[in-house]
Amino acid sequence: MVKNTFDFVIVGGGIVGTATAFKLSLKYPKRKIALLEKETDLAAHQTGRNSGVIHSGIYYRPGSLKAENCRNGREQLVAFSKAQGIKHEICGKLIVATCENEVILLERIFDNGIKNRTPGITYLNAKEISEKEPFIKGLKAIWVPSAGIIDYPEVVHKFMHLVLKANPGNQLFLGRKVKGLKRNEGLIEVKSNDGPIWAKEVIVCGGLHSDRLAAMDAARSGIQIVGFRGDYYELLPHARHKVQHLVYPVPDPKYPFLGVHYTPMIDGSVECGPNAVFTFKREGYGKTSFSLKDSFEALTYKGTFRLFAKNWAKGIEEYKRAFSKKLFVRELQRMMPSITEGDVRATRSGVRAQAVGPDGAMIDDFKIIRSNGVTHVINAPSPAATACMAIADEIISEIS
Repeated sequence: MVKNTFDFVIVGGGIVGTATAFKLSLKYPKRKIALLEKETDLAAHQTGRNSGVIHSGIYYRPGSLKAENCRNGREQLVAFSKAQGIKHEICGKLIVATCENEVILLERIFDNGIKNRTPGITYLNAKEISEKEPFIKGLKAIWVPSAGIIDYPEVVHKFMHLVLKANPGNQLFLGRKVKGLKRNEGLIEVKSNDGPIWAKEVIVCGGLHSDRLAAMDAARSGIQIVGFRGDYYELLPHARHKVQHLVYPVPDPKYPFLGVHYTPMIDGSVECGPNAVFTFKREGYGKTSFSLKDSFEALTYKGTFRLFAKNWAKGIEEYKRAFSKKLFVRELQRMMPSITEGDVRATRSGVRAQAVGPDGAMIDDFKIIRSNGVTHVINAPSPAATACMAIADEIISEIS
């Protein structure tokens, strides 16, 4: 047997990768599992930089992978968190319509929720909205009692702790950047910056680099990842009392983003955001972050130009808001008229890995492909964190 050989090698130390490692360790406790992460810690990118929301599954197209895996995954995630003592709270969410056009869209979301078997959803009128959230103003809302908040990096570290505990042969390799994949005599060689690792099965959960990792394997994904940065503000301590639950606007159905929302965090803070702006660096969290390679790949891809051509007005609006606190607060005032620039301060940012097709369409659903012993998670946007354990089940069912 070749040195550094494992039954399963997982590439990517975010929540989907670690959930898959955990589920594999439960199903195959005697088999050796290795996880490779290029950073010096787990959950360094999308997992550690999202809103920390446990989604209910109300928005997603009935029958889609998102709809099915979000519902199943939420139940598994909450049960796991209770069993492992992970900080979380099922605080509930309001989706608020502030004009008549949004009421029509809100009713479509409600119908979707019924089809997706989202538990306990009800309508709220303007008076009932004010009773739940005195500072929020709207014509009509959906109350979603099953939504909540959680510390996703804590979940990731718990998954990995349990994997390493399950079998002394299981290993975590940090600082290991994958350079290529090669098949040889029934094994797959995973080339890295610190030497090769060999596996019988490889599962690639590469997040912002899923398309590049698929290309290394000559797997035809049919998409390219285009990064969209999301900036957050947070309520200052004197204003935190203005938000008790998750409060979301009615999202624009033309886009896969849920809009600027209010999010109580598990540490007691309250965040507002994110927006969604094209980023010139896939892992760039500053407003002026730039990578020549990332920019060149994105801007020479025909799908990016077709995406921009169809959505240029929305893109300009988002960019203006990214550089203007006044405009960001004005967007927040749609649901909370009393909020002011003095109530918020800029805080962290994240980048969403958005899969874009050559026709400029933003791929909304999860996408997983297999290629000769390698499973590639090509597209796993929100609610992938909520759905992580169900996505892991999907992956394992394909390789069993």
